[in-house]
Amino acid sequence: MNASSSSAFAPRDQNGALLNPWFIAITVALTTFMEVLDISIANVSLRHIAGDLSAGQDESTWVLTSYLVANAIVLPISGWLSSLMGRRRFYMLCVALFTASSLLCGIAPNLPMLILFRTLQGIGGGGLQPCSQAILADTFPPAKRGMAFAVYGITTVLAPAIGPTIGGWITDTFTWRWIFLINVPVGVLSLYLTTRLVFDPPHFARQRSELLARGFRIDYVGFALLSLGFGCLQIVLDKGQQEDWFDSHFILVMALIAGVALLVLPFWELRQRDPMVDVRLLGQRNFLVSNILIFMLGFILFGSTVLLPLFVQNLMGYSATEAGMVLSPGGFAVLCFMPLIGMMVSRVDVRHMITFGILCNALALYGMAQLDLQADYWSLASLRILQGVGLGFLFIPINTAAFADMPMVKSSNASAIINLSRNLGGSFGISLVQTWLTQGAQRHQAMLVANVDAFSLTTRQMLQDLTQAISSQGTPVGDALLKAQATLYAFVQQQASMLSFLDNFRHLAYLFLAFIPLVYLMKPSVRHH
Repeated sequence: MNASSSSAFAPRDQNGALLNPWFIAITVALTTFMEVLDISIANVSLRHIAGDLSAGQDESTWVLTSYLVANAIVLPISGWLSSLMGRRRFYMLCVALFTASSLLCGIAPNLPMLILFRTLQGIGGGGLQPCSQAILADTFPPAKRGMAFAVYGITTVLAPAIGPTIGGWITDTFTWRWIFLINVPVGVLSLYLTTRLVFDPPHFARQRSELLARGFRIDYVGFALLSLGFGCLQIVLDKGQQEDWFDSHFILVMALIAGVALLVLPFWELRQRDPMVDVRLLGQRNFLVSNILIFMLGFILFGSTVLLPLFVQNLMGYSATEAGMVLSPGGFAVLCFMPLIGMMVSRVDVRHMITFGILCNALALYGMAQLDLQADYWSLASLRILQGVGLGFLFIPINTAAFADMPMVKSSNASAIINLSRNLGGSFGISLVQTWLTQGAQRHQAMLVANVDAFSLTTRQMLQDLTQAISSQGTPVGDALLKAQATLYAFVQQQASMLSFLDNFRHLAYLFLAFIPLVYLMKPSVRHH
């Protein structure tokens, strides 16, 4: 890389003084970690929130849905908003709104106010991830982007893994309000650092001046289609299982609105001079494949992060904190391996690194599909560590490949699209694995019950043994038989649930492997010297 090219990536303050790019990386990673953490940290506190605010469990889930819907609407238009307002100004507005709404969430007097403040928090949070990634892409030259995305990757992969653990500990030790209030000092620190370290690069400032000079038109129709499409889609994914999917009139209407809006959106945007979402970027082969792969990564990451804690809590008797400790080693594996992967990405073809990451994840998930209820902690944690290593070999190479041929002036738009793909993948993953889990348990229970009948010698022997054991504790024989039958039924339900969990792990493993051929549709990565 020549000197003139390198100078394009030399970040400077408003006086022209050079800035250390790693300070910038840490500054934007701080807010990204805070925002991604907030997506998962509230999940474990819903029961406490509902009880404290005198609300039902179903009502309290809107605390999650409101955030995700607002996030899904703002995220894809963050590139457009950056061009309109200036990326630094938009980023600081997002940090300020996220911080202020976190404070309001922490002091909310009732559930409707909490949902309103969570919506504002989702609006502020929606711009943080894409802005952070775009800032990193413009701050570091291509040869060093791997290490920069390693810092970013630590936040976006580690946060979902440790979020439930932190959320459970804060709720149990203090109160659920502190899961929001802890954002306030972090947000204030981030705002201070951003004012000192983050500035729009010259090429971005020139592009914005040119856009404003020729008249920047607001795409109202595109915004309406996008808001309806992604907003309704997020409601379908978040509420579908709870409302019994398309048996619910509400879910059916939301799905139809989402489907129509999202089908029309790309055709409308292609005709616009200043589109809300620059879908033309998907015409680049590497960027298109990267978006498909990052969707898959979000699907598997969030899907498996839901499955494993439920498995150990529902079937093995782990507490919420203990379940979090099963996930945490995988998060710390990411922390350890990300810098190494960041250095490798400029020396090794990213396609091979992505394939290795897929194989690690598939092997880990297939190992989870072989578990039983006697599995010890380290058997679970070691599989999660292997998965964590694999996630590192996916996140950095996929993002590096996505930005490899991307013009610098398009980095904000590209970042908005690829972050949307990951978040949508996560939403689909969480929603579908929960549905598969319920339906699989019902299917396995029907199969097992068919073999548990009065004519089975095994069944009669088990009932006899259970009845004798219960009777020996002083229970009358008639009551002991009823208790024995109830115990046997509970055992059947437990086994059916376990088989459903194992099926889900196996399905995710096979799904991962199916994406390997897609990886080699990418162009070979260029080696930087």
